[in-house]
Amino acid sequence: MDVGIFSLSLAVQDIKVSRQFYEQLGFTVLDGDEAEGWLILENGATKLGLFQGMFEKNTLTFHPSDVRAIQKKLKAAGIKLESEAAENETGPASIFLFDPDGNPILFDQY
Repeated sequence: MDVGIFSLSLAVQDIKVSRQFYEQLGFTVLDGDEAEGWLILENGATKLGLFQGMFEKNTLTFHPSDVRAIQKKLKAAGIKLESEAAENETGPASIFLFDPDGNPILFDQY
């Protein structure tokens, strides 16, 4: 199963302070809107999302090319999904689940 590109989505308290910190580590803004509380940063092949007020916890995020195929495999394996993609649709969608330790995992196809 190809889970796609990985990024870590960080739940930050102050997006401006976090942006400045990660820019000092060599990250640059790739996408997002600081006023809306989200930024995607990159440093080489590493992607990092900063989200203020959107997530309670840091979240493992994967960007697959076919989230519905992943959903089908996870459901067949008996893995509980917290939210699902509409199976009869195409295009952008996401699924959300927790690992056994309660870490949030987001599969986000855009």
